[in-house]
Amino acid sequence: MGLVVGIAGASGYAGGELLRYLAGHPQVQIGPICAATQTGQSVASAHPGLVWVAGLGSRTFDPTDPALLADGVDLVFVALPHGQSAELVGQLPTSVRVVDLGADFRLADPAAWAQFYAGAHAGSWPYGLPELPGGRDTLATATRVASPGCYATAVALGLSPLLAAGLVHPDDVVVVAASGTTGAGRSSSDALSASTVMGAVSPYQVGGVHRHIPEMEQALSGAAHARVGVCFTPLLAPMPRGILATCTARLADGAVTADLRATLHASYDRETFVHVLPEDQWPTTKATNGTNHAIVQAAADSRVDRAVVTVALDNLGKGAAGQAIQNANLLLGLAENAGLDGSGAAP
Repeated sequence: MGLVVGIAGASGYAGGELLRYLAGHPQVQIGPICAATQTGQSVASAHPGLVWVAGLGSRTFDPTDPALLADGVDLVFVALPHGQSAELVGQLPTSVRVVDLGADFRLADPAAWAQFYAGAHAGSWPYGLPELPGGRDTLATATRVASPGCYATAVALGLSPLLAAGLVHPDDVVVVAASGTTGAGRSSSDALSASTVMGAVSPYQVGGVHRHIPEMEQALSGAAHARVGVCFTPLLAPMPRGILATCTARLADGAVTADLRATLHASYDRETFVHVLPEDQWPTTKATNGTNHAIVQAAADSRVDRAVVTVALDNLGKGAAGQAIQNANLLLGLAENAGLDGSGAAP
């Protein structure tokens, strides 16, 4: 019998992706599958793609009961809406490892939490982006991890190595990033309806109000060892999943494309899930669909002395469930890529 994991918030998009990955995990058994709003309903009714998966197609959602999640479970994934994780986690024994996919424990600064979220600041946990400088050392002794947000993951992967190497300045960072509709969660709204989204690309939460901004700034400031401010414009794209982030920053004197690419290669060539593309090949979201992989490319625009870094990833994969399982593998002492192998689906 393998290690047992439970999921709280299993009826959402990230919850369904957790189940899809975990169904093929060689060392993990899926325990409680909790969804407060769909308790007793078929798992396959929320996630039709799991209907034929052995052990899942016939299961129903369990109530979100801390006692159930703690009973014989080695690790719990919490995929609840922002602001709801802390209450549930507070009712779990400290012996239960937890990976939180929400924002509750990502931010170290209570003031940043208060500015972007409602409710009290619950504190901070180790930040679960292993590819960041020192990321694995931070997680080595952790029992509870805050998995990063999707946009923040893309931006941190793209710019952190360049900031750490002093190839770009920390005081002028601009990010424009497009996300698929699953990034907004499962709740319905007119803004997410097919008639509104299809055939259109639209900005939203413009002007420094998007909730991933303080997380981006926290991660990038850690890499730069200096205060980094981010001007961020998110876009809603007519696709179900994926993120394409274009990040620009002012170049250090003399930095050229070869310097940017060499630094990214030095950071990621030994990584399993982050890949620097060949020169002149640029990321596309389709290449990462259904995977825990991210692809990166960079160029120096000497006309305006700016670095341009583009990152593509699946917002439900490396931006959510895949990354959470990568973190869980580290917490459980398993191979980091366990249950996460597989190529993207294209076309």
